[in-house]
Parts: sequence; C-alpha cells; structure tokens
Amino acid sequence: MRRGAALGMVAAMPDPVPLLLALASEEDTARLGAALARLLRPGDVLLLEGPIGAGKTHLARALIRAALGHEEEVPSPTFTLVQTYEAPGHEIWHADLYRLTHPDEVLELGLEAAFATAVCLVEWPDRLGDLAPPGALRLRLEAEGEGRRATLSGGRPGLLAELSEAWHG
Repeated sequence: MRRGAALGMVAAMPDPVPLLLALASEEDTARLGAALARLLRPGDVLLLEGPIGAGKTHLARALIRAALGHEEEVPSPTFTLVQTYEAPGHEIWHADLYRLTHPDEVLELGLEAAFATAVCLVEWPDRLGDLAPPGALRLRLEAEGEGRRATLSGGRPGLLAELSEAWHG
C-alpha cells in the first residue's frame, strides 16, 4: 500500500495538458474568439492573460460579436471596468481589471455573482486574487514571431478537448 493511501490522503490528479495554438494573424485571433463563443456557456469564466498589446481585447471583441451574431460596437472596458451584453440565452460580462488596486474592488463590480450566471471574460485576472474561480479557463496570449501564441488551460471538463476539435477540425 502506498504511504499516502495508508494515511487516507488522496493523490491530486495532474492538470490536463494545456492547449497551445499558433495565431499567425489577427484573423486567427478573431477565429479563436468565434470558436470560444460557440463553446462557452453560462457559468464559464475566461481569464485573459498577457502583456499590454497581446490581443486580449481583440479576442474578447471577436468572441462577443460572434456570440451576439452581429457586428456591434464593443468598447474596451478599461475605464468603465465592466461592459455587459445580452447574447441569445445568456449574458456576457467583459471586465478589464487593470485599474483595480485590491481584490475587494471586484466585489463592488458584481463579478462574483456573474461568474455563476453569465459568460465572463476577465482581462488582467491577477487583480482577482483569491476570487478567481478555480474552474476558470485561462487563456494566455504572448507574442511569437509575427503573430502570437495562445496557451489555454483549465476550464470545465471537456472544454479544452471541444476547443481543440473545433480549432483543428
């Protein structure tokens, strides 16, 4: 018998392998946003990570427009902090937490409640502190050559596999 099992400890399951996607152009980034729009559902939280200019807002705009099913002005929530949209069957909350200085400020925005009922897109999720939902999908964008690389991890069971299938066909 393993020592941990004798002590009643349960071994943690390893995290699934992250999904790595090469995004050679802005069109590829928009395509990823559209693919996510088809897969995300109420209660899914997408944490968008990466440096300024990495494409977080571009991806969020593409996702929101695809979910709405039409072109719409999708402003960056940098100054308003949160923008909400009514997609068919659910709300979308797009938050940019760059200007927050303490995780307690997230509570004032109502984000914690939205995590359970809406599709939430959160830029600068490090500002959430311990309020980041444990089952959130993390998407990190980084420059790679002339394009960027998307690294996705976490999310509800099966979401990364669905996204991989949608992306690779």
